Amino acid sequence: MAARVVTVAFEGVEARRVDVEVQLTTGQQVFVIVGLADKAVAESRERVRGAFAGLGLSLPGKRIVANLAPADLPKEGTHFDLPIALAVMSAIGVIPMDALDGWAAMGELSLDGRIVPAAGALPAAMAAGAMGLGLICPEASGPEAAWAGETRILAPRSLVSLINHFRGSQILSAPSPGPIVEGERPKDLRDVKGQEHAKRALEIAAAGGHNLLFVGPPGSGKSMLAQRLPGLLPPLSSKELLETSMVHSVAGLIARGALTRDRPFRAPHHSASMAALTGGGLRAKPGEVSLAHNGVLFLDELPEFGRQALDSLRAPLETGEVMVARANFHIRYPARVQLVAAMNPCGRVALWSSFPRSGRWSSAISTSSRPMTMRSVMASTICRFSSCGSSPQRSVRLRTSLAASSRERALMRSTSRDAWRCGSSSSSWARRAESGACLRPKSSLESSFA
Repeated sequence: MAARVVTVAFEGVEARRVDVEVQLTTGQQVFVIVGLADKAVAESRERVRGAFAGLGLSLPGKRIVANLAPADLPKEGTHFDLPIALAVMSAIGVIPMDALDGWAAMGELSLDGRIVPAAGALPAAMAAGAMGLGLICPEASGPEAAWAGETRILAPRSLVSLINHFRGSQILSAPSPGPIVEGERPKDLRDVKGQEHAKRALEIAAAGGHNLLFVGPPGSGKSMLAQRLPGLLPPLSSKELLETSMVHSVAGLIARGALTRDRPFRAPHHSASMAALTGGGLRAKPGEVSLAHNGVLFLDELPEFGRQALDSLRAPLETGEVMVARANFHIRYPARVQLVAAMNPCGRVALWSSFPRSGRWSSAISTSSRPMTMRSVMASTICRFSSCGSSPQRSVRLRTSLAASSRERALMRSTSRDAWRCGSSSSSWARRAESGACLRPKSSLESSFA
């Protein structure tokens, strides 16, 4: 007769039921694990063998077959160690077979018989409660699993204490939920001096949950403002706290069951890949956009991110979830985030692009170049006014900024003229401007700064 123990396999933040069946048969003395198990699960037989040796037990001299059903569901992770060991002990009579009825198990084993924590205790406890079962998990994961509500939780330190509990010689008490900890003091918007328009935009984005893009020169306070957005947002509700904690549990980011109501704030480096942002990899772990679920995802130096990585964020921002597709399975992670990005404007924006144009000069700009010109106007305008701030010397700073742009424009014209004379390629309207085919009237503002 085969011994059976219930465990779970993770598909994103969802946990699906898996039955671990162990049968002892005559034949060659081997330990075989079947059921579409990955390398970590296949190595469980050695950890189980070492844990048994640490307890003074030995595996029977028979063929041991451990089947993980359903066989077509991929099994990943080290949390299958404990259910396999319990099923083997039940098959050899160390634990009564009916003692494990009504329980699911998950946890990793060390070679001395201790049960060490594994990621995903909270989703496993939620799934066990939905199936009407209790959960046996490592002692360090007990406070995390206890947040599942009415689910019965056993959190033994080692296999010895678990065996004694089922034999009645040592009764284990149920663990208490971990604490609600206060994170670091949120950064206050009052620390930002000036930038009243940017602060007003940040407050509007926080109130309406809007995405936000900061454009300005280095040192103008873009990152400083973005880091203060979580301080404007309300704390996580009970439902949001559970959703966010389940994602962090699968990623292994919860320590001793301590949860926090602070909104997540994730700021990945601009060298992050598509898999790092949206999730993926060998075990399809949650990415930055899922770890920021119900919080803020900040992308500093936005143009430096790869185009493929940025394109992969389109669907999560629209649907609020990430779909990681593989050949034999699909995984969903929640991804409702507020996106905040920051970038520097183009450093070679011509000054004349911010002034009204008329006459032959406006007709010299081709249709294909107008969108880029409009973007340059916006970038240069934001650049100048965000760098000027709201101090009494705004006019002086603006005059200095415009004069610097004028000098840069003159240098660009000189460089373009020399390159054009040497035969290098340039846009059609620049050639016409340099050859005198079109002339731009000097504006009154330029004349005053000349």
